[in-house]
Amino acid sequence: MSDMEFEKSPQPYGNHQAPAQYEPGEGCLTTLIRIPVRIVVLLVVLPVRMVWDLLVVCGRAVERVLLRPLGRALAWVFENVITPLALATAWLAVFLGKALFVWPWVALWTYVVVPVVTYGLVVPLVWIYRQLLTPLGHGLARLVENLLLAPLGWIYRRLLTPLGLGTTWLAVFLGKALFVWPWVALWTYVVVPVVTYGLVVPLVWIYRQLLTPLGHGIAWLVSTVCRGLWAAVVWLVVTLLVTPVVWVHRHILAPVGREIAAAIGVAWRIAGYISRAVGRAVKWLAWNLIGRPVRWTYQNICTPVGHVVRDAIWRPAKKAAVETGRAAGAALRAAGEVVRQARRDAWRALVGGPPAPKGVEPGVRRARRLGDTQQTQTVPGAAAEPEISLHKQV
Repeated sequence: MSDMEFEKSPQPYGNHQAPAQYEPGEGCLTTLIRIPVRIVVLLVVLPVRMVWDLLVVCGRAVERVLLRPLGRALAWVFENVITPLALATAWLAVFLGKALFVWPWVALWTYVVVPVVTYGLVVPLVWIYRQLLTPLGHGLARLVENLLLAPLGWIYRRLLTPLGLGTTWLAVFLGKALFVWPWVALWTYVVVPVVTYGLVVPLVWIYRQLLTPLGHGIAWLVSTVCRGLWAAVVWLVVTLLVTPVVWVHRHILAPVGREIAAAIGVAWRIAGYISRAVGRAVKWLAWNLIGRPVRWTYQNICTPVGHVVRDAIWRPAKKAAVETGRAAGAALRAAGEVVRQARRDAWRALVGGPPAPKGVEPGVRRARRLGDTQQTQTVPGAAAEPEISLHKQV
């Protein structure tokens, strides 16, 4: 390979030459202050992070060991106990409510109030209205119409109507001549011209020619003065308040806040690594100091001792207890049989009855032998019984 391959071509200055996390405006002072700040923040954040990790581990253990089983138990109790009990209570409450407050009133309304009101009040009133009041009203109406309304109508149409038309026309004419036409003429020819040309026209001319230009000038003057004052106030506020605040925020607060936030983030991550390392160390120490000896003790001491106790003590004791229980049960059954036989004998002796059948001794079955010619005994002291095959028995 030639030497040219090892030479580096000159690179123009750019962003690739700037250090990581570089921001314009940072100098040596910021870099020198950053490391002590991060160390101090790490010393402050490390206990918090370790306590936080410990709380997280404890919370997960409590959630896994206590909260999950408790939640399942509460869910089971709610589903299998509280819900059926609540449903049964609600059904019983609804049934009792209906039985006490609904059904009696429904029955009272249906079978007492409605029949009594219907057949005791409504039906008689309807019969009285239809059979008595309606014919009586029709008769009275016809009587009044024929005896009173018909003569009055004839008098009104034949006498009062012609006389009333003339009187009405004269009254209207006199009323208008005395109370309407004079006032209309006064309003039209006196009041309206005087008010229009003596008051309204001068006022309109004064408003248009004097007041409107004067108002426009005053408004322009006030708006100009207000704009000047507002511009001066804005300039003063920007110059005396906003600019210093922006400068302080940009050159002091923002860098300090950014450094503090970055220091907290870095310290939190480093504290997490340290906390995990401490946790692993504690876990290793706990396993080697407690878990491993306990495991060795359980595997090499407790397990063999438990096997010995199980095989040498527990199983024989259990077998002896079972045999003792069986023997005691047999003895109790035999004693019970003896007591029942004695009770029957005593009852028979007091009351009387057929004699008890004598017990027949069962035939002593001889021991089996292989054949007629072979007399080998299988049971000591017992005569052998001839061996007969099944097809010979049949």
